[in-house]
Amino acid sequence: MVPTMAEQTTTLTDFQQLASSGLAREQALDMTPQPKLDRHGRAYGTGRRKEAVARVWVKRGSGTITINGRDHSTYFARPILRMLINQPFATAARTGQFDVVCTVTGGGLSGQAGAVRHGISRALVNFEPALRSVLKSGGFLTRDSRAVERKKYGRAKARRSFQFSKR
Repeated sequence: MVPTMAEQTTTLTDFQQLASSGLAREQALDMTPQPKLDRHGRAYGTGRRKEAVARVWVKRGSGTITINGRDHSTYFARPILRMLINQPFATAARTGQFDVVCTVTGGGLSGQAGAVRHGISRALVNFEPALRSVLKSGGFLTRDSRAVERKKYGRAKARRSFQFSKR
């Protein structure tokens, strides 16, 4: 059965009334990102830097940071590395509000600290999606892709030549 012109006109006016009623705008506003939490109320983030990979869980708490079962002040003895992993909290004005538990593998201490910082930033965005713009503008969500350059054949290191001998 083919619909008549009057039936088609009423359906078009129905769509126009629906659009003008504001329902479409309310549904569009409801598309704000929701927090991604597990059943324990934690948000997860994976951080990477050089060869290091950090798996980070963030939840509301007193501000303790545990890395591979040890406190962050004993794991990262250098104050620069401790400052590095606290940067996302300072930028987002959330210092001392979250407990962090993470496991780090691979690389050295500097790469591991960068991986933890990246993982904390991603976990914070999963916990509070509104922080994304603040952390993105600070450069915390971008993975630092710099890594050690490979050694080439015919070279002493990646770029250094063997010492020249005239005789």
